[in-house]
Amino acid sequence: MLSKIYSAGLLGIDGFIVTVECNAKKGLFRFELVGLPDLAVKEAKERVFTACENSGYRFPVADITVNLAPADKRKEGSAFDVALLMGLLRSGGYIHSEVDFDDKCFVGELSLSGELRGIRGVLCMCVAARNAGIKEFFAPAENAREAAAVEGITVYSVKYASDIVKHLNGEKRLAPVECDREAFENAFRSSALDFSDVKGQSAAKRAIEIAAAGGHNILLIGPPGTGKSMLAKRIPTIMPPLTFDEAIEVTKVHSVAGTLSEGVSLLSQRPFRSPHHTMSSVSLVGGGANPMPGEVSLAHNGVLFLDELPEFPKQVTDALRQPIEDRTVTITRASGRVTYPCSFMLVAAMNPCRCGFFGHPTKPCTCREGDVKRYISKISGPMLDRIDIQIELPSLSYDDLSSNSAPTESSAEIRERVTHARAFAIARMDDLGDRRIYCNAQLDSALIRKYCAMDDAASALLRAAYDKMGMSGRGYDRIIRVARTIADIDSSEIIRASHIAEAIQYRSLDKKYWG
Repeated sequence: MLSKIYSAGLLGIDGFIVTVECNAKKGLFRFELVGLPDLAVKEAKERVFTACENSGYRFPVADITVNLAPADKRKEGSAFDVALLMGLLRSGGYIHSEVDFDDKCFVGELSLSGELRGIRGVLCMCVAARNAGIKEFFAPAENAREAAAVEGITVYSVKYASDIVKHLNGEKRLAPVECDREAFENAFRSSALDFSDVKGQSAAKRAIEIAAAGGHNILLIGPPGTGKSMLAKRIPTIMPPLTFDEAIEVTKVHSVAGTLSEGVSLLSQRPFRSPHHTMSSVSLVGGGANPMPGEVSLAHNGVLFLDELPEFPKQVTDALRQPIEDRTVTITRASGRVTYPCSFMLVAAMNPCRCGFFGHPTKPCTCREGDVKRYISKISGPMLDRIDIQIELPSLSYDDLSSNSAPTESSAEIRERVTHARAFAIARMDDLGDRRIYCNAQLDSALIRKYCAMDDAASALLRAAYDKMGMSGRGYDRIIRVARTIADIDSSEIIRASHIAEAIQYRSLDKKYWG
């Protein structure tokens, strides 16, 4: 008897439907599994056999051939266990013949007792099933709430394989799992970190507000103890809450990577990733024998913070150049190619020299002139060109630190302006249709020409700055993007000379340190 069951696999952060074709005919016992399976899939035979017996069903004594289609696409992981078991049980007559499997998808790993264990990438698989027209999705209880975030498909939470059989035969129905959209919308939590904790540094706070409003990359330069890391860690507290679509994108990446915390079905907070400078380029951009997302993808729709930027190996920082531009990273291996999204806001911090006191008003710098240049040159020009905003943090005086004056603005107050600026920008780009642009940093050259109208004074100022500073074409575009964000904060559709002047100011450190 031939049975056909649907399951799902992973390719990058995208799922794809796998048809599990199970043919059982009379003969000596044989179990052949084909369809380009990896070792974990091949080992499913033993798990399925034992789980079948321990669930109270007799494993069919027959000549069994199972094909995982499409046969030319590699199948990895243990997600096909449940579908394999359902195919065998149907062939063995344990599931009523009138049950329609054409609109059902089964995923999950089997324990030897017949219990379903959680797997990674369930959200991606459920999206693929929904897009393929499947109506019912059976997932392990550990992953069901994650899958329920997908609209347009009924998700069932399964504890044991026997529960599926009883459900299909009408003996004991499983209850669908619902996604609580209201709970997600109310899930934005106040953080223990707040911008009101940071004393002084008003210029840096203004630059960070602009960066958060437009999703711009920012470099913080200053001596030790000026608050660079303190400010960076508070940036997520002023960014707008994740939209539902953004949350789905972020959760898909973390689901594939297996980094979702226990009990978390849908991420509601923007990611903040802060890798150590000893990391490798593979850890940063992703890769491995079985390609997995790197830090740039785990920071998707959030913040990637690189503290002590010059201490990162140059090949690591240069590996960021393509992901920053394309907002995706493609990993190619002999077994295939996968693409991960990585639309993140890069926040970098560094000292002005190795000792940290170059240009300090009171502490002398102990570095020689050549040492300072060598330290700074660890950051390549093309990499620096991809950072929209560069801001210098001065040393704080005793009076700044000891002042008991009224506290500075809270994160909530700044976030209100940031959210307004982003909403102002998104409303302007309402004619883009299905193309989703969340912030000005994502504007390409065509969209810059369309949405970044300047008055004559702004255009003349930008022309003068371009000639004087020797900007590249990329630097020119980035100044316009930053100016567009400053105009959005001011609720201005036209970019004015004051907006261009402030945007140019955030590129002036090029000359001081790298000129």
